[in-house]
Amino acid sequence: MLANLKIKLTNLSEMVMFKHSIFSLPFIFIAMTIAADGWFGWKLFFLGIIAAITARNFAMGVNRYLDRDIDILNPRTKDRPSVDGRISNTTMIGFIVANGVGFVLVAYFINTLAFQLSFPILFILAAYTVFKRFSSLAHIILGVSLGLAPIAGVVAVSAEITTWSLWLSAGVVFWVAGFDLLYSLQDIEFDKEHGLHSIPSKYGAENTMNIAKVFHVLTIVFWIMFIVSAELTFFSQLAVILSAIMLTYEHYLVSKDFTKIDRAFFTVNGYLGIMFLFLIILEVL
Repeated sequence: MLANLKIKLTNLSEMVMFKHSIFSLPFIFIAMTIAADGWFGWKLFFLGIIAAITARNFAMGVNRYLDRDIDILNPRTKDRPSVDGRISNTTMIGFIVANGVGFVLVAYFINTLAFQLSFPILFILAAYTVFKRFSSLAHIILGVSLGLAPIAGVVAVSAEITTWSLWLSAGVVFWVAGFDLLYSLQDIEFDKEHGLHSIPSKYGAENTMNIAKVFHVLTIVFWIMFIVSAELTFFSQLAVILSAIMLTYEHYLVSKDFTKIDRAFFTVNGYLGIMFLFLIILEVL
């Protein structure tokens, strides 16, 4: 019985790519650290982790469930647990509902504003999968989904939405949308063949890489505005400078060799978030 449970949990983790939670978690804690001007307490720490994980699990669960007809046709995704029979449709629906309810409950225990915002947030998180069926703006919607993280962080601590958190979130929106454009280059031919509305399938690889560059320039601009608005200094400035260098390196990797997209997507962006959080903590200390 324990062995079967372990297998099921492993399959669910693979389905939602649990390790990729690293993209949103640092920016929640960046916002919480600045809003609290330091340590925000163990209660919010654990509630923040649970909120981030349940929100992401909900979004990924919806994505995998609704994308079964697409994923089973794509050589890159046909071995996902959601389409190869390892996870049943009933299990997926239960997983989605459990994480959606869990997210709302956690928001309730944080504060009233967090609870009120939890419902529209779930709607936005579920919108990405639907958008890519009819609009190339799906990349932006994905960015918005992760860009909600800093706003959620500041709401958790101070029950308000600050100007600096909006700048930080805007940067995250275009950071995520930019690296999603690069990642989606892998599926450019598949998207064309099956009528999916991605920017690569509509505008081609070269134009997509240029658009991604523009998005990442906007990322740095918005993060500079975040620093100015929050009145931050050296370590935060260093975080933005290093982010610009890392994003430049990411584009270099992809432009040289499309087979390095995974390295650019997961490694560079994963370290970027951790680096940013570490330097913000130093700033506050």
